Amino acid sequence: MEISFATASDIPALCELLALLFSQEADFQPDEEAQRRGLMRILTNPDIGLILVAREDEKIVGMVNLLFTISTALGQRVALLEDFIVAPTHRGHGIGSQLLTKTIEIARLNDCHRITLLSDLSNEAAQRFYRKHRFSFSAMIPMRVLL
Repeated sequence: MEISFATASDIPALCELLALLFSQEADFQPDEEAQRRGLMRILTNPDIGLILVAREDEKIVGMVNLLFTISTALGQRVALLEDFIVAPTHRGHGIGSQLLTKTIEIARLNDCHRITLLSDLSNEAAQRFYRKHRFSFSAMIPMRVLL
């Protein structure tokens, strides 16, 4: 298992994983063209964020997207953990834990002082996984408006 930074040539494989992720999530729908645009914006602008991938025998089997912002509450750089998925055929083998551990390490190296993520309310397995990695529930609740 190798964890590395994604490149533009990885976009087709990342789109496949995102299609799977967004078909599972209540709030999102797969849209390959939108996913390609978003991935390219992140990959070509490291100030926005970065994408890590897990590769097994050269095949991408997992990904995570880390986006950067500033918290005025902390007065520091923080990150949003987005689009975290491991292919169903590779789950249960520690790949997600390796990917998340590396993501946290990279966030620290990028001077981030907090990582925030969203999980579907009904996805108890994901919530157990994140709690195992020291994430905790926030008193805040997400709200959004589409523009």
